[in-house]
Amino acid sequence: MKRSVRVTAVAALLVAAAATGLTVVAARAEEPSVAAASGFYVDPRSGPAQWVAAHPADGRAAGIKSSISSKPMARWFGDWSGNIGTAVGGYVGAAARAGKMPVLVSYNLPQIDVCGKESADGGSSGASAYRTWIAAFADSIRDRPAMVILEPDSLADLDCLGASAASTRLGLLKFATEQFRDRAPKATVYLDGGNSVYRTAPVTADRLSKAGIQNVRGFSLNVSNFHTTAQESAFAEKVNDQLAAQGLERVPYVVDTSRNGKGGNGSWCNPDARQIGTTSAIQDLDGKGLEARIWIKAPGQSDGTCGIAPNTPAGTFDPQIAYDLIHGY
Repeated sequence: MKRSVRVTAVAALLVAAAATGLTVVAARAEEPSVAAASGFYVDPRSGPAQWVAAHPADGRAAGIKSSISSKPMARWFGDWSGNIGTAVGGYVGAAARAGKMPVLVSYNLPQIDVCGKESADGGSSGASAYRTWIAAFADSIRDRPAMVILEPDSLADLDCLGASAASTRLGLLKFATEQFRDRAPKATVYLDGGNSVYRTAPVTADRLSKAGIQNVRGFSLNVSNFHTTAQESAFAEKVNDQLAAQGLERVPYVVDTSRNGKGGNGSWCNPDARQIGTTSAIQDLDGKGLEARIWIKAPGQSDGTCGIAPNTPAGTFDPQIAYDLIHGY
C-alpha cells in the first residue's frame, strides 16, 4: 500500500485488524500533496517581511522584498511563541484559508543549541514542560495540512550532553513523533538529522531510529547550514542505507536550501560570501528520496554574534546579511 494512504483507510484497517487480532503498524503521514498542488505558504510576519514593511525607504528593501520576503519559508516556534496552541493554530489556520502548505519548525527542547551555544538560553525548562508543549503543538494542527521540521540539531548535538540527558532527549523526541502521528494525521513531519559533515551516516541513522523515525514522514538535513543539495542528498542516501540495514523503511528527506547557493566554506556562523539557494518547492513525491527543497532558515537571520554580524544576536534579522546573501557577497 502506498505510504500516502488516507487516514480513513488506516482507520478501516485498524478496525479489521482488531476483529482478527492482528497487529498493525501505523502508516506514515500523507505526502505533502497540498504543497505540490498549491505551493507553500508565504509568512506575512517573517523577519524579512517585517523589516521591509518598517524600512520602505532603505535602499536594500526592494531587493530583500523581491528575493527573500516574498518567498515561502518556515516559521520557527519556541519558548518565545507565547501560548503554543494559539500560535500554531493561528498560523496553520491562516495557511489553510490561503490554500497553501505552511512550514513550521519546533525548536524548544531542554538545552537547545547545547553545542553551538548561540541560542542556549532558550528551550523548555524540563522534560515535563516539553511534553506538554509539543503535545499542544501537534494538537493545534488537528487535521489540517502542515509540514513540520522537528527540533533542528537535536540529534547531532547529543555528543554535547551527558549520557542521562542524551537518553532523556531521545525519549522526548520519540514522544514528539508519537504526538504528531496521533494528533496531526495530515502533518508531514521530518525529524532533523543534522548535516553531512556534523555526524556520520551510521550515527545519524542510529539516532533517527531511536528517536522514532518510523512514526513520521522522514528526516531533514542542512537546517541553518550551507552545504549543497547534492552533498546532502548523497549523505541522505547513506543514512537511508543504514536505516535499511537496521530493518527499517527507507524514508524521504528534505534539505534546507535557504543559504546553500554557493555551498559552505567551513564556517556555520554568519560566514561571508554565501548565497541564497533554490526557493521552497516540492522535488518528488515518490516517497524514496529528496522530497522537497525548503527555506527552513530565514535568509538574513543571524546565526549569532559572530562572522559578518558580530553584534547581531541569534535569531535576529539583519538586512545586511540578507542583502549580501542575495548578491553572494
